[in-house]
Amino acid sequence: MSEKIVLFHPHITDRMRARVAAQLNTRWIGQGPAVDEFEAAFSKKFCNNLSAASTGSGTDALHLAYMLAGIKKDDEVITPLFTCTATNIPLLYIEAKPVFADVQLDTLNINTDHVKQLITNKTKAIICVHYGGLPCDMDELQAIADSAGIPIIEDAAHALGATYKGRSIGAISDFTMFSFQAIKSLTTGDGGMLSFKNAWLLPKAKRVRWFGIDRAAKLNSNWNNDIFEIGYKYQMTDIAASMGLGALEGWDDMWNHRQSLFKAYKEGLTGTDVVFVGGNKTDRTHAAWLCTVMTHNRLGLQRKLTENNIESDQVHYRNDRYSIVADYRGYYPNMDKIENEYLILPMHMKMTVGDVERVVDVIKKGW
Repeated sequence: MSEKIVLFHPHITDRMRARVAAQLNTRWIGQGPAVDEFEAAFSKKFCNNLSAASTGSGTDALHLAYMLAGIKKDDEVITPLFTCTATNIPLLYIEAKPVFADVQLDTLNINTDHVKQLITNKTKAIICVHYGGLPCDMDELQAIADSAGIPIIEDAAHALGATYKGRSIGAISDFTMFSFQAIKSLTTGDGGMLSFKNAWLLPKAKRVRWFGIDRAAKLNSNWNNDIFEIGYKYQMTDIAASMGLGALEGWDDMWNHRQSLFKAYKEGLTGTDVVFVGGNKTDRTHAAWLCTVMTHNRLGLQRKLTENNIESDQVHYRNDRYSIVADYRGYYPNMDKIENEYLILPMHMKMTVGDVERVVDVIKKGW
């Protein structure tokens, strides 16, 4: 049997290994100078030099964003129905009320028409997720948010490097979160980054991610020994930051390779019995993190791929099915229509275009 094609694989380069090895020989393995260096380099490359605060995970960064946006208990927050649970669980930390918005059938991104219907005077923010790496309809979402006088919080865990109408994801909205979890395009083992437009929030962000302590003042021996807001242990370490700095050095090679795989899938699956998701937008750049297809016989396709030593999976699932959000369920006709049709195909840096062609050939043979 042919060698197995796995669904995901971490991308660790020699530069990343070298950076980590060098870091381990320094004074700093927790939060230190490398964190500051990584934040600055990341923001320059992806966020138009906006303020940025790194964290121990993308979930940490989302919770931080929700706190900085002023979301409080019983506030309503419009959020995607279809996403990783990390998007919505931090709302439950705060005891805010997630108001789920349906998907777009052709992209699986948040449905802007449904968002308009969900706005009330209790709505405090709109969260959007760029599913798979395809940016949402940001102009439409921003118009809704502006009309309601509320911020947009982008969950860009899938969308590092993506652009929308020439603007970088990370430099558009009030808040944007990125994830560096193990299988993301850029990984620090685990980690996150939050960029935000209001620079005056940066000191608070840095306090909240470190127990509520002004860490810079403490290190300079001029802290007033008082904590006046609840904080968390959400900081990034210099080991993680060194991985991130090494990954940034190889970013262009990684980006070009993932784009070539995405293009090979898109072209190869044209005319087949599956629908390729997210490849039909010309005003935005797909980050090529996930390759998603839809078919009326998903289980049959998944079995056929498994028989040919190819992994596939749903990966994400509609959040309203979980017991923890039972009080916030509603009616979502688009999600109901496609929840048993979408499937994720392998796409990662260990794959070649030839591997993509192998997956496509299996699909073309039917199931």
